Amino acid sequence: MKSCRLISGGEAYDGKQGLSYFSGISAESAGSEKLCMHIVTIPPGASARPHYHEAHESAIFVLEGYSEIRHGPNLEHVMAIKAGDFCYIPAGVPHQPYNPTDKPVRAVIARTDPNEQESVVLLD
Repeated sequence: MKSCRLISGGEAYDGKQGLSYFSGISAESAGSEKLCMHIVTIPPGASARPHYHEAHESAIFVLEGYSEIRHGPNLEHVMAIKAGDFCYIPAGVPHQPYNPTDKPVRAVIARTDPNEQESVVLLD
């Protein structure tokens, strides 16, 4: 029988993208079937590896800090994103978030893939 689940203070893990995440809701933690939501921290000067999510959309809400995201087929576009901003990333769009500042960035990430890392495809 399905029921509501409380996930308290998720454990940290290192993602394929090269950043640290705090797990929240996922297939692994809550038995989610279509959703994954966690928190990412991007340290000052850090960058994720370029990647995309094969068939899953992503939504990001920045809790604190300022970040930039390279995106597009050749990562040719740059989007600034700061505390209070939402960012939508369609399925299959290459992207690379990075922190050009001297303060950490914390954001909530939600994806339509219930598995924390399954749909991550790294780029060269």
